[in-house]
Amino acid sequence: MLCGAVMTTGSLLIAFGSAAHAETPAACAALQEKYPELKGKTLVNAINPHTPGYEALDPNDPSKYVGFDIDLGEAIGDCLGFSMTYKPVTFAALLTTLEAGQADIVISDIYATKDRAKAADFITYLKVYDGVLVAKDNPKNITGINTSLCGTTAAENTGYVEVPLIQALAEQCKAEGKPAPEIQLYDNNANCIQAILSGRADTYINDVNTVDGAVKAYPDKLSKATAVTLPYSVGIAVPRDNHDFRAAIMAALTEIQKSGLQETLMTKWNLPADQMEEPKLVLAD
Repeated sequence: MLCGAVMTTGSLLIAFGSAAHAETPAACAALQEKYPELKGKTLVNAINPHTPGYEALDPNDPSKYVGFDIDLGEAIGDCLGFSMTYKPVTFAALLTTLEAGQADIVISDIYATKDRAKAADFITYLKVYDGVLVAKDNPKNITGINTSLCGTTAAENTGYVEVPLIQALAEQCKAEGKPAPEIQLYDNNANCIQAILSGRADTYINDVNTVDGAVKAYPDKLSKATAVTLPYSVGIAVPRDNHDFRAAIMAALTEIQKSGLQETLMTKWNLPADQMEEPKLVLAD
């Protein structure tokens, strides 16, 4: 089922004709022939628009969204012949919105895990690099998702994969005679960052580009303690019962990567080139 429109974004800022190799339009034309049911449709993308660089309100026009995920979704739609509208929700509601049929797809910096794949199929497109955001000069000497978090307070988004990783430190902290880390849950990245700025929390662990952006915005108040690699990928979530749609999105994403367009968009939004990942499926067991 294709959902109704919610909020539109501006036209794709980098079109295939100027950013991709010459063969890309032909490849996408072939995909439109193969998946004609998508051509001319309007699909709804559920997003949590509070991650600058990925998905956020356009500061010059709050009726639009901007970011790497927005541009990538528009490129996929351009390749397959459909347009995209947006439904803003909390991070914790992204997959439930998809499951409820209120959205057709989720492209919103969401990590693809086996547990989340119980609610949706995932097509990966980025590797996960996390950053550890702390107050300026790291007064609590936090060094990662380890026992340096004992006795500290972490601000995290509800539903983030970092939450159980931090909770799992409780036994190790106890063994060292230290209190377990506490977790404050919020609905978006901005609130997590504000928790550190206000002194309510000691750290926020999330995508390294988000952390770097926060440090750039508040260089006198925030620091990045370190970067950590998590065994996950960022993925596009699609309904579990629509294998043709999943195949179409994966095929379009593959062509976009082959053309060099994803790399161009990553450069535009200051994402490191080595973060790109060849599309693969993450499905429930």
